[in-house]
Amino acid sequence: MDTLQGRNVVVTGAGRGLGLAIARRLGTAGARVQLAEVDGARGVEAEKVLRDEGLEARYVHMDVTDPASVTSAVEQVLADGPVYGLVNNAGLADGVGGKRFQDITVEDWDRLMLVNSRGPWLVSRAVVPSMIEAGVGRIVHISSDASLYGSARLAHYVTSKGGLNALTRAMARELGDDGITVNAVAPGLTLSESAEHVPPDRHELYRQGRAITRDQTPDDLVGTVAFLLGPESSYLTGQLVVVDGGFVFP
Repeated sequence: MDTLQGRNVVVTGAGRGLGLAIARRLGTAGARVQLAEVDGARGVEAEKVLRDEGLEARYVHMDVTDPASVTSAVEQVLADGPVYGLVNNAGLADGVGGKRFQDITVEDWDRLMLVNSRGPWLVSRAVVPSMIEAGVGRIVHISSDASLYGSARLAHYVTSKGGLNALTRAMARELGDDGITVNAVAPGLTLSESAEHVPPDRHELYRQGRAITRDQTPDDLVGTVAFLLGPESSYLTGQLVVVDGGFVFP
């Protein structure tokens, strides 16, 4: 069903894995998907893949840590019309775990905060004026169930996603009367490129701890994101929706 027909939607970190899967799902719902990606080769390939599938997609270069890059990318997106939807998916997860909190370097801590917490704020700040002018908008932050479970040896990642959960609530309070909803989705450990370096014992922890014991894939999450961007979620805002097969029960 084309619930997003003609809607201009930005997905950050859309060059691979979960971001690409989300972009594909929104494209099948009729959205004009803007693939915001820092890696040029991945962005170009993602655009080709989706266009070959008959979807409307365009790659735009965006480094979510760089305000100038974010501004430039959003200007390109606005050339296709006002932004209706934003999925803040870009984040650091690859190979970030393993150290106890007292052994994490200041540089690694700041890098996680820069991408996973400040990045979504920067991108949201850039697109919201367009949404306010249009009188409607949907923002979805991709968080993690680790922010609720408190995963060991991931303190900086857990904290960055906890900050994103708090940002979700703050933005929802401020933007509700502008016709803009802001929600977050928290997946569990998902089989994608970003999980390739996750130790086998952590995968097993998730399998054994879930109510649904099979592995999680990107397809388990994309429908929830599409719903939160669609017309039937217009009265739902400020919420953290956990999609992890019942690993945590908030």
